[in-house]
Amino acid sequence: MKENEEKKNVSNRKGWSIVGFLISILLLTIAIVLSMNEEKATREAKINEKMINSEVRESIEQTSSEISKTVNQVKSINSIENEVNNEINATNQISNNEQNKDNEINTNEQTNQIVENKINENVQANEVQQPVQNDENIDKETSNEQFIMPIEGEISSGYSIDNLQYSNTLQEWITHRGIDIKADKTTVVKASKSGTVKYIKEDPRYGLSITIEHSDGFQTVYSSLLSSEFVKEGDKVEQGQSIGTVGNSAVFESAEGSHLHFEMLKDGEYVNPDIYLK
Repeated sequence: MKENEEKKNVSNRKGWSIVGFLISILLLTIAIVLSMNEEKATREAKINEKMINSEVRESIEQTSSEISKTVNQVKSINSIENEVNNEINATNQISNNEQNKDNEINTNEQTNQIVENKINENVQANEVQQPVQNDENIDKETSNEQFIMPIEGEISSGYSIDNLQYSNTLQEWITHRGIDIKADKTTVVKASKSGTVKYIKEDPRYGLSITIEHSDGFQTVYSSLLSSEFVKEGDKVEQGQSIGTVGNSAVFESAEGSHLHFEMLKDGEYVNPDIYLK
């Protein structure tokens, strides 16, 4: 009996030992699983944190880029507004200058009209007092006329075909086919000799120009004018008759200020006006 009980007790102890061992293994497995799950959760948390940080950085960079673009756009808009304001101011200035110019022209036109009326009155009086001459005598008198200065003033640039002279406007050495006579703007320009108005045109280099054709193959050219209000193409003009006003329309000589650019041609060739002017 005792032996059976001892065998039974030994068997029970072995059973409990096995159970204890299994329980230990189970607890160890549970601990390992929990540790692995905790480590996995930690890794996932770190990954999520990195992703969140990356997204935050991208969002910050994108926001910074948008702010920079907005700032640049604002600067661009301000620059455009400044340019528009400058253009508006320039336009207003041009408008004021043109208005002042128109006022000067109107005033000068009134003065010139008075002068022209006096000249016409004198011409008419002379026509009444003097006998009528035939065309042959008139042509002979015209051919004997000497060329006169179209305006009074200082000659700032002389005739120069063979030698070059320096142009302050073009900043280079050039030839000069006429003479430049300084004068105030709106000064009345007179015909150097009797003849016929052949051309009135805007020359791309020398501005508003009047060309008068004379006898003996001569032509005179009056350039850099402000106006040609006294004559039109085809008109016959007398020596000393008003034909226009001094300006500064010559693009090639704009740095010289208001002046008359005066040229003479003989049989289509440019000649020195100093030789013929008295």
